[in-house]
Amino acid sequence: MSKDGDLLHVVTFDDMTPMRLRFGKLLIWGSAAVMALTFAALALAEGGYIALEFANWRPALYGFLFWSVCLCAAQVVLYGEQGKRTLFVLPAALFVVAMVVFPLVFALGIAFSDWNLSSPTGRQFNGFDNVRQMWNDPFYWNALKNMAYYTLAILAEYAVAFGLALLLASDIKARKFFRVAFLMPLMLSPVAVSWMVGKSMMEIRFGPLARLARWLGWERPSFFGDPEVARAMIMMMDAWTFIPFMMIMILAGLQAIPRELQEAARVDGASAWRGFWEITFPLMLPVSITAILIRIIFKLKLADIIINVTSGGPGGATDSVTSFIFREYRDRSNVGYGTLLAIVYLVLIVVAITVFMKLVDRWMNPRY
Repeated sequence: MSKDGDLLHVVTFDDMTPMRLRFGKLLIWGSAAVMALTFAALALAEGGYIALEFANWRPALYGFLFWSVCLCAAQVVLYGEQGKRTLFVLPAALFVVAMVVFPLVFALGIAFSDWNLSSPTGRQFNGFDNVRQMWNDPFYWNALKNMAYYTLAILAEYAVAFGLALLLASDIKARKFFRVAFLMPLMLSPVAVSWMVGKSMMEIRFGPLARLARWLGWERPSFFGDPEVARAMIMMMDAWTFIPFMMIMILAGLQAIPRELQEAARVDGASAWRGFWEITFPLMLPVSITAILIRIIFKLKLADIIINVTSGGPGGATDSVTSFIFREYRDRSNVGYGTLLAIVYLVLIVVAITVFMKLVDRWMNPRY
Protein backbone atom coordinates (compact mmCIF):
# COMPACT_ATOMS: atom_id res chain seq x y z
CA MET A 1 0.00 0.00 0.00
CA SER A 2 1.47 3.34 -1.05
CA LYS A 3 0.54 6.87 -0.05
CA ASP A 4 -1.35 7.22 -3.33
CA GLY A 5 -3.65 4.37 -2.46
CA ASP A 6 -3.95 0.73 -3.52
CA LEU A 7 -2.19 0.30 -6.87
CA LEU A 8 -2.85 -3.46 -7.08
CA HIS A 9 -5.55 -3.14 -9.76
CA VAL A 10 -4.09 -0.18 -11.64
CA VAL A 11 -3.26 -1.04 -15.26
CA THR A 12 -0.07 0.60 -16.47
CA PHE A 13 0.73 1.30 -20.13
CA ASP A 14 3.56 -0.64 -21.73
CA ASP A 15 6.54 1.06 -23.31
CA MET A 16 5.71 0.86 -27.03
CA THR A 17 9.03 1.31 -28.79
CA PRO A 18 9.14 1.77 -32.58
CA MET A 19 10.90 -1.58 -32.96
CA ARG A 20 8.16 -3.34 -30.97
CA LEU A 21 5.45 -1.76 -33.09
CA ARG A 22 7.23 -2.76 -36.29
CA PHE A 23 7.59 -6.32 -35.02
CA GLY A 24 3.87 -6.51 -34.17
CA LYS A 25 2.84 -5.30 -37.62
CA LEU A 26 5.30 -7.74 -39.19
CA LEU A 27 3.63 -10.58 -37.28
CA ILE A 28 0.19 -9.65 -38.59
CA TRP A 29 1.02 -8.90 -42.20
CA GLY A 30 3.69 -11.57 -42.56
CA SER A 31 1.42 -14.34 -41.28
CA ALA A 32 -1.44 -13.01 -43.40
CA ALA A 33 0.81 -13.14 -46.48
CA VAL A 34 1.79 -16.74 -45.68
CA MET A 35 -1.87 -17.72 -45.29
CA ALA A 36 -2.87 -15.92 -48.51
CA LEU A 37 -0.05 -17.61 -50.46
CA THR A 38 -1.12 -20.98 -49.08
CA PHE A 39 -4.73 -20.45 -50.14
CA ALA A 40 -3.65 -19.16 -53.56
CA ALA A 41 -1.36 -22.16 -54.14
CA LEU A 42 -4.15 -24.57 -53.17
CA ALA A 43 -6.64 -22.81 -55.46
CA LEU A 44 -4.23 -22.78 -58.42
CA ALA A 45 -3.35 -26.43 -57.87
CA GLU A 46 -7.05 -27.32 -57.67
CA GLY A 47 -7.67 -25.54 -60.96
CA GLY A 48 -4.71 -27.25 -62.63
CA TYR A 49 -2.78 -24.04 -63.24
CA ILE A 50 0.31 -25.13 -61.31
CA ALA A 51 1.86 -28.55 -60.78
CA LEU A 52 1.55 -29.02 -57.04
CA GLU A 53 0.24 -32.19 -55.47
CA PHE A 54 -2.01 -31.66 -52.45
CA ALA A 55 -3.98 -34.61 -51.12
CA ASN A 56 -6.47 -32.29 -49.42
CA TRP A 57 -6.97 -28.77 -48.10
CA ARG A 58 -5.17 -29.46 -44.82
CA PRO A 59 -2.39 -26.92 -45.63
CA ALA A 60 -5.10 -24.23 -45.57
CA LEU A 61 -5.91 -25.24 -41.99
CA TYR A 62 -2.25 -25.02 -41.04
CA GLY A 63 -1.97 -21.59 -42.69
CA PHE A 64 -5.04 -20.34 -40.83
CA LEU A 65 -3.74 -21.67 -37.49
CA PHE A 66 -0.37 -19.99 -38.10
CA TRP A 67 -2.09 -16.68 -38.87
CA SER A 68 -4.37 -17.00 -35.82
CA VAL A 69 -1.48 -17.59 -33.43
CA CYS A 70 0.49 -14.69 -34.90
CA LEU A 71 -2.56 -12.42 -34.74
CA CYS A 72 -3.13 -13.21 -31.05
CA ALA A 73 0.55 -12.67 -30.26
CA ALA A 74 0.56 -9.39 -32.19
CA GLN A 75 -2.28 -8.05 -30.02
CA VAL A 76 -0.06 -8.28 -26.94
CA VAL A 77 2.97 -6.87 -28.80
CA LEU A 78 1.06 -3.90 -30.22
CA TYR A 79 -1.35 -3.07 -27.40
CA GLY A 80 0.15 -4.51 -24.23
CA GLU A 81 -2.37 -4.94 -21.42
CA GLN A 82 -5.25 -3.96 -23.69
CA GLY A 83 -4.17 -6.69 -26.09
CA LYS A 84 -4.25 -9.26 -23.29
CA ARG A 85 -7.87 -8.36 -22.69
CA THR A 86 -8.56 -8.88 -26.38
CA LEU A 87 -7.27 -12.46 -26.07
CA PHE A 88 -10.35 -13.31 -23.99
CA VAL A 89 -12.53 -12.80 -27.11
CA LEU A 90 -10.31 -13.10 -30.18
CA PRO A 91 -9.65 -16.90 -30.05
CA ALA A 92 -13.40 -17.57 -29.84
CA ALA A 93 -14.02 -15.29 -32.85
CA LEU A 94 -11.28 -17.06 -34.83
CA PHE A 95 -12.79 -20.42 -33.89
CA VAL A 96 -16.17 -19.28 -35.25
CA VAL A 97 -14.49 -18.19 -38.48
CA ALA A 98 -12.77 -21.57 -38.80
CA MET A 99 -15.86 -23.67 -37.99
CA VAL A 100 -18.62 -21.58 -39.61
CA VAL A 101 -17.39 -18.96 -42.07
CA PHE A 102 -14.72 -21.00 -43.85
CA PRO A 103 -16.96 -24.09 -44.38
CA LEU A 104 -19.72 -21.79 -45.64
CA VAL A 105 -17.40 -20.18 -48.18
CA PHE A 106 -16.18 -23.62 -49.23
CA ALA A 107 -19.80 -24.78 -49.56
CA LEU A 108 -20.55 -21.84 -51.87
CA GLY A 109 -17.86 -23.12 -54.22
CA ILE A 110 -19.36 -26.60 -54.14
CA ALA A 111 -22.89 -25.27 -54.69
CA PHE A 112 -21.98 -23.96 -58.14
CA SER A 113 -20.33 -27.21 -59.18
CA ASP A 114 -21.41 -30.45 -60.78
CA TRP A 115 -20.04 -32.89 -58.24
CA ASN A 116 -21.52 -36.36 -58.30
CA LEU A 117 -19.59 -38.88 -56.25
CA SER A 118 -20.43 -41.63 -58.72
CA SER A 119 -18.98 -39.66 -61.65
CA PRO A 120 -15.34 -40.37 -62.66
CA THR A 121 -14.78 -36.75 -63.74
CA GLY A 122 -14.90 -35.34 -60.20
CA ARG A 123 -16.03 -31.81 -59.39
CA GLN A 124 -16.66 -29.50 -62.34
CA PHE A 125 -17.80 -25.86 -62.21
CA ASN A 126 -21.23 -25.56 -63.85
CA GLY A 127 -22.25 -21.96 -63.12
CA PHE A 128 -25.96 -21.54 -62.40
CA ASP A 129 -27.06 -24.97 -63.64
CA ASN A 130 -27.84 -26.09 -60.08
CA VAL A 131 -29.94 -22.96 -59.53
CA ARG A 132 -31.96 -23.67 -62.67
CA GLN A 133 -32.38 -27.30 -61.63
CA MET A 134 -33.63 -26.20 -58.20
CA TRP A 135 -36.08 -23.73 -59.75
CA ASN A 136 -37.58 -26.48 -61.90
CA ASP A 137 -37.50 -29.20 -59.23
CA PRO A 138 -41.10 -29.91 -58.11
CA PHE A 139 -39.97 -32.23 -55.31
CA TYR A 140 -37.93 -29.46 -53.65
CA TRP A 141 -40.84 -27.02 -53.79
CA ASN A 142 -43.12 -29.76 -52.44
CA ALA A 143 -40.71 -30.23 -49.52
CA LEU A 144 -40.82 -26.48 -48.83
CA LYS A 145 -44.62 -26.60 -48.87
CA ASN A 146 -44.57 -29.51 -46.41
CA MET A 147 -42.28 -27.53 -44.14
CA ALA A 148 -44.87 -24.75 -44.09
CA TYR A 149 -47.49 -27.29 -42.92
CA TYR A 150 -45.13 -28.75 -40.31
CA THR A 151 -44.25 -25.30 -38.98
CA LEU A 152 -47.88 -24.17 -38.74
CA ALA A 153 -48.57 -27.28 -36.66
CA ILE A 154 -46.48 -25.65 -33.90
CA LEU A 155 -49.51 -23.51 -33.03
CA ALA A 156 -51.48 -26.62 -32.13
CA GLU A 157 -48.48 -28.03 -30.26
CA TYR A 158 -48.21 -24.79 -28.29
CA ALA A 159 -51.89 -24.93 -27.32
CA VAL A 160 -51.53 -28.52 -26.10
CA ALA A 161 -48.30 -27.72 -24.24
CA PHE A 162 -49.90 -24.70 -22.56
CA GLY A 163 -52.88 -26.77 -21.47
CA LEU A 164 -50.66 -29.49 -20.01
CA ALA A 165 -48.54 -26.86 -18.24
CA LEU A 166 -51.65 -25.32 -16.67
CA LEU A 167 -52.77 -28.77 -15.56
CA LEU A 168 -49.41 -29.61 -13.99
CA ALA A 169 -49.22 -26.19 -12.31
CA SER A 170 -52.54 -26.77 -10.53
CA ASP A 171 -53.04 -28.75 -7.35
CA ILE A 172 -53.87 -32.18 -8.77
CA LYS A 173 -53.15 -35.58 -7.30
CA ALA A 174 -49.90 -37.32 -8.35
CA ARG A 175 -48.66 -34.08 -9.87
CA LYS A 176 -45.00 -35.07 -9.59
CA PHE A 177 -45.67 -38.41 -11.26
CA PHE A 178 -47.43 -36.79 -14.22
CA ARG A 179 -44.64 -34.26 -14.62
CA VAL A 180 -42.14 -37.07 -15.05
CA ALA A 181 -44.49 -39.15 -17.23
CA PHE A 182 -45.19 -36.27 -19.62
CA LEU A 183 -41.46 -35.64 -19.99
CA MET A 184 -40.67 -39.20 -21.05
CA PRO A 185 -41.19 -38.64 -24.82
CA LEU A 186 -38.57 -35.88 -24.69
CA MET A 187 -36.08 -38.35 -23.23
CA LEU A 188 -36.39 -40.60 -26.28
CA SER A 189 -34.47 -40.15 -29.51
CA PRO A 190 -36.65 -39.28 -32.52
CA VAL A 191 -35.11 -42.33 -34.23
CA ALA A 192 -36.36 -44.53 -31.39
CA VAL A 193 -39.79 -42.92 -31.63
CA SER A 194 -39.93 -43.54 -35.36
CA TRP A 195 -39.17 -47.23 -34.90
CA MET A 196 -41.35 -47.83 -31.83
CA VAL A 197 -44.37 -45.93 -33.11
CA GLY A 198 -44.06 -45.62 -36.89
CA LYS A 199 -42.48 -48.97 -37.68
CA SER A 200 -43.99 -51.10 -34.90
CA MET A 201 -47.24 -49.76 -33.48
CA MET A 202 -48.48 -48.49 -36.87
CA GLU A 203 -47.33 -51.53 -38.86
CA ILE A 204 -50.17 -52.32 -41.27
CA ARG A 205 -50.43 -56.07 -40.56
CA PHE A 206 -49.57 -56.72 -36.91
CA GLY A 207 -49.27 -53.29 -35.33
CA PRO A 208 -51.59 -52.73 -32.35
CA LEU A 209 -52.83 -49.39 -33.72
CA ALA A 210 -53.64 -51.05 -37.05
CA ARG A 211 -55.57 -53.80 -35.25
CA LEU A 212 -57.46 -51.19 -33.24
CA ALA A 213 -58.31 -49.32 -36.46
CA ARG A 214 -59.68 -52.52 -38.03
CA TRP A 215 -61.70 -53.22 -34.89
CA LEU A 216 -63.18 -49.70 -35.13
CA GLY A 217 -64.24 -50.29 -38.75
CA TRP A 218 -61.29 -49.16 -40.88
CA GLU A 219 -61.02 -52.19 -43.16
CA ARG A 220 -57.57 -51.50 -44.61
CA PRO A 221 -55.74 -49.19 -42.25
CA SER A 222 -52.73 -47.66 -43.98
CA PHE A 223 -51.23 -44.91 -41.90
CA PHE A 224 -48.55 -44.08 -44.46
CA GLY A 225 -50.22 -45.00 -47.75
CA ASP A 226 -52.40 -41.90 -48.15
CA PRO A 227 -50.48 -38.60 -48.52
CA GLU A 228 -52.66 -36.58 -46.14
CA VAL A 229 -52.82 -39.30 -43.49
CA ALA A 230 -49.08 -39.93 -43.73
CA ARG A 231 -48.31 -36.23 -43.28
CA ALA A 232 -50.63 -36.08 -40.28
CA MET A 233 -48.94 -39.13 -38.71
CA ILE A 234 -45.52 -37.53 -39.11
CA MET A 235 -46.83 -34.36 -37.45
CA MET A 236 -48.28 -36.35 -34.56
CA MET A 237 -45.11 -38.35 -33.91
CA ASP A 238 -42.95 -35.24 -34.02
CA ALA A 239 -45.42 -33.37 -31.79
CA TRP A 240 -45.52 -36.23 -29.28
CA THR A 241 -41.73 -36.03 -29.03
CA PHE A 242 -41.33 -32.27 -28.60
CA ILE A 243 -44.53 -31.04 -26.88
CA PRO A 244 -42.95 -31.87 -23.48
CA PHE A 245 -40.11 -29.46 -24.30
CA MET A 246 -42.53 -26.56 -24.75
CA MET A 247 -44.56 -27.73 -21.78
CA ILE A 248 -41.63 -27.64 -19.36
CA MET A 249 -40.65 -24.12 -20.46
CA ILE A 250 -44.21 -22.85 -20.05
CA LEU A 251 -44.54 -24.62 -16.70
CA ALA A 252 -41.41 -22.86 -15.46
CA GLY A 253 -42.90 -19.53 -16.55
CA LEU A 254 -46.20 -20.26 -14.82
CA GLN A 255 -44.47 -21.08 -11.55
CA ALA A 256 -42.62 -17.74 -11.72
CA ILE A 257 -45.89 -15.75 -11.76
CA PRO A 258 -46.70 -14.47 -8.24
CA ARG A 259 -49.79 -16.09 -6.79
CA GLU A 260 -50.83 -12.73 -5.36
CA LEU A 261 -51.85 -11.55 -8.84
CA GLN A 262 -54.32 -14.40 -9.32
CA GLU A 263 -55.65 -14.00 -5.79
CA ALA A 264 -56.16 -10.27 -6.30
CA ALA A 265 -58.04 -10.96 -9.55
CA ARG A 266 -60.36 -13.44 -7.78
CA VAL A 267 -61.00 -10.94 -4.99
CA ASP A 268 -61.98 -8.36 -7.63
CA GLY A 269 -64.51 -10.82 -9.04
CA ALA A 270 -62.65 -11.96 -12.16
CA SER A 271 -63.53 -15.41 -13.43
CA ALA A 272 -60.84 -18.04 -14.06
CA TRP A 273 -61.15 -17.54 -17.83
CA ARG A 274 -60.84 -13.77 -17.59
CA GLY A 275 -57.91 -14.08 -15.17
CA PHE A 276 -56.15 -16.31 -17.67
CA TRP A 277 -56.60 -13.97 -20.67
CA GLU A 278 -55.89 -10.74 -18.82
CA ILE A 279 -53.17 -11.83 -16.38
CA THR A 280 -51.62 -15.24 -17.04
CA PHE A 281 -51.42 -15.21 -20.82
CA PRO A 282 -49.96 -11.68 -21.17
CA LEU A 283 -47.37 -12.39 -18.49
CA MET A 284 -46.44 -15.63 -20.27
CA LEU A 285 -45.84 -14.01 -23.67
CA PRO A 286 -42.04 -13.68 -23.35
CA VAL A 287 -41.70 -17.33 -22.32
CA SER A 288 -44.20 -18.41 -24.98
CA ILE A 289 -42.35 -16.58 -27.75
CA THR A 290 -39.06 -18.14 -26.65
CA ALA A 291 -40.56 -21.63 -26.57
CA ILE A 292 -42.18 -21.19 -29.98
CA LEU A 293 -38.97 -19.81 -31.52
CA ILE A 294 -36.86 -22.68 -30.23
CA ARG A 295 -39.52 -25.14 -31.40
CA ILE A 296 -39.48 -23.59 -34.87
CA ILE A 297 -35.71 -24.07 -35.03
CA PHE A 298 -36.08 -27.74 -34.09
CA LYS A 299 -38.98 -28.18 -36.53
CA LEU A 300 -36.98 -26.75 -39.45
CA LYS A 301 -34.46 -29.56 -38.89
CA LEU A 302 -37.10 -32.30 -39.00
CA ALA A 303 -35.64 -35.28 -40.87
CA ASP A 304 -34.96 -38.36 -38.72
CA ILE A 305 -38.57 -39.46 -38.22
CA ILE A 306 -39.35 -38.96 -41.92
CA ILE A 307 -36.22 -40.80 -43.09
CA ASN A 308 -36.87 -43.82 -40.84
CA VAL A 309 -40.63 -44.13 -41.30
CA THR A 310 -41.57 -43.02 -44.84
CA SER A 311 -38.34 -41.97 -46.61
CA GLY A 312 -40.35 -39.00 -47.84
CA GLY A 313 -43.17 -41.07 -49.34
CA PRO A 314 -45.66 -41.65 -50.60
CA GLY A 315 -44.47 -39.69 -53.62
CA GLY A 316 -42.72 -37.04 -51.54
CA ALA A 317 -45.89 -36.24 -49.57
CA THR A 318 -44.09 -36.29 -46.21
CA ASP A 319 -40.73 -34.92 -47.31
CA SER A 320 -39.13 -32.11 -45.35
CA VAL A 321 -36.39 -30.02 -46.92
CA THR A 322 -33.79 -31.65 -44.68
CA SER A 323 -34.85 -35.20 -45.55
CA PHE A 324 -34.95 -34.30 -49.26
CA ILE A 325 -31.41 -32.89 -49.11
CA PHE A 326 -30.29 -35.98 -47.20
CA ARG A 327 -31.55 -38.23 -50.00
CA GLU A 328 -29.80 -36.07 -52.60
CA TYR A 329 -26.55 -36.83 -50.81
CA ARG A 330 -27.16 -40.47 -49.86
CA ASP A 331 -29.21 -41.90 -52.72
CA ARG A 332 -28.09 -39.76 -55.67
CA SER A 333 -24.58 -38.79 -54.43
CA ASN A 334 -25.28 -35.33 -55.85
CA VAL A 335 -23.05 -33.23 -53.60
CA GLY A 336 -23.11 -30.03 -55.66
CA TYR A 337 -26.89 -29.83 -56.04
CA GLY A 338 -27.53 -30.92 -52.44
CA THR A 339 -25.16 -28.24 -51.14
CA LEU A 340 -26.96 -25.55 -53.14
CA LEU A 341 -30.32 -26.67 -51.72
CA ALA A 342 -28.87 -26.55 -48.20
CA ILE A 343 -27.50 -23.01 -48.69
CA VAL A 344 -30.80 -21.75 -50.12
CA TYR A 345 -32.64 -23.34 -47.21
CA LEU A 346 -30.25 -21.68 -44.75
CA VAL A 347 -30.93 -18.27 -46.32
CA LEU A 348 -34.68 -18.87 -46.12
CA ILE A 349 -34.41 -19.84 -42.45
CA VAL A 350 -32.38 -16.75 -41.58
CA VAL A 351 -34.86 -14.49 -43.39
CA ALA A 352 -37.89 -16.20 -41.84
CA ILE A 353 -36.52 -16.08 -38.28
CA THR A 354 -35.52 -12.42 -38.71
CA VAL A 355 -38.98 -11.47 -39.97
CA PHE A 356 -40.59 -13.46 -37.15
CA MET A 357 -38.52 -11.66 -34.51
CA LYS A 358 -39.27 -8.25 -36.08
CA LEU A 359 -43.02 -8.96 -36.08
CA VAL A 360 -42.92 -10.20 -32.48
CA ASP A 361 -40.97 -7.13 -31.37
CA ARG A 362 -43.44 -4.82 -33.12
CA TRP A 363 -46.39 -6.66 -31.59
CA MET A 364 -45.03 -6.70 -28.04
CA ASN A 365 -43.51 -3.21 -28.15
CA PRO A 366 -45.80 -1.05 -30.28
CA ARG A 367 -44.41 2.35 -31.15
CA TYR A 368 -46.98 5.08 -31.33
